[in-house]
Amino acid sequence: MSNKPSQMYGGQAVVEGVMFGGRNYSVTAIRRKNNNIEYYELPNKESTPLKVLKKVPFLRGIIALIQSAANGSKHLNFSTERFDVEPEEEPQQEESNTVNLTMIVGVALVGVLSLIFGKVLFTALPAFLADILFGKLVPNQFFNNLIEGAIKILILFGYIMAISQAPFIKRLFQYHGAEHKVINAYEAGEELTVNNVRSYSRYHYRCGSSFMILTVIIGVIIYSLFNYYISPYESIWDRVLQRLALIPVVVGVSYEALRLTNRVRNIAVLKWLGVPGVWLQYLTTKEPDNAQIEVSIAAFKRMSELDSNKNPAVASLR
Repeated sequence: MSNKPSQMYGGQAVVEGVMFGGRNYSVTAIRRKNNNIEYYELPNKESTPLKVLKKVPFLRGIIALIQSAANGSKHLNFSTERFDVEPEEEPQQEESNTVNLTMIVGVALVGVLSLIFGKVLFTALPAFLADILFGKLVPNQFFNNLIEGAIKILILFGYIMAISQAPFIKRLFQYHGAEHKVINAYEAGEELTVNNVRSYSRYHYRCGSSFMILTVIIGVIIYSLFNYYISPYESIWDRVLQRLALIPVVVGVSYEALRLTNRVRNIAVLKWLGVPGVWLQYLTTKEPDNAQIEVSIAAFKRMSELDSNKNPAVASLR
C-alpha cells in the first residue's frame, strides 16, 4: 500500500480471534486448537431506509451502536462455539451454508438487549449513588453532575480492572490490541505483515473504549445544560428518569465527538481531545503475540478481499 487509504474500518476482539467490518462484509478469523485459522463471513444487508438514517448526523451514532451490538453478537457466538472444538469432533456430514435465521436473529437480539441493559444500568446507578451519597452535601446540580460522572468513571475502571485479572479476558484484550495494530498499520498505508504490524500502536482513537469515556464526559455536559436551561430534577427518581430519557442524545453527540477527535488527532492542540479514551485502552488492550497478530491480519485481508470483489464466492456462514 503506497498511499494512505481513505476507507475507515472497525472491528472487535472475539474469543481467540478478531472481527473486522467492511462495506459489504464483516469477517471473523479465529485460531482453532489445531492451529488452523477459520473464518466466519457475514454479508452486510441493510434496507434503504437504514442506509439513509446512517447518514443523518447524531442519529447515525444510535444506529451504529445497535448494529454493532447485533452484528458483534453473531461473530462472538461463532468464535465461542468453534475455537475449542477438536478436529475429530467435527461433524461428519457436509454443513449447509444456509443461515439458520432464527438462531441469527436470536443471538442478535440478545446482543442488543444486553447493550440496552448495560447502558441503562451504567446510566442509572451512578445517578442514584450521586444523589443518595452526595445530594445533601453537594446540592448544586452542576457539581453533583460532576460527581455523578466521576462515579461512572470509577465504576468503569473498577469493572475493567477486575475482569482483566482473568487469563481468558487478558487474551481477549491481546486480540483487541492486535485489531488496533492492524487498523493503524492499514491507515498508515503499510503492508500488512506480522513484522510491520507489530511496530504499530495498540491504541486507536476510534475505539469503543474511547466512546465509553466520551459518553461520560459529554453526558455530564448534556445533563448539566438540561438541568440548568430546561428542567432541574426534583427528586432522585426524576433525576434517574431524565438520564434514561437522554441516553439517545448522549450516544448521538458522543458518536459525532468520536468522529471529530479522530479527524483532528494529527493537530497538535486538538489531538488531546481523544486522550482520555486512549487512557482507558491502557486497560482494555494488551500487547499481542505474533500468532494473534497473524489472525488479525488474516481477518482484515479476507474482509478486504470480499469487499473488493463485487461477486465474491459464497461466504462461509457456519
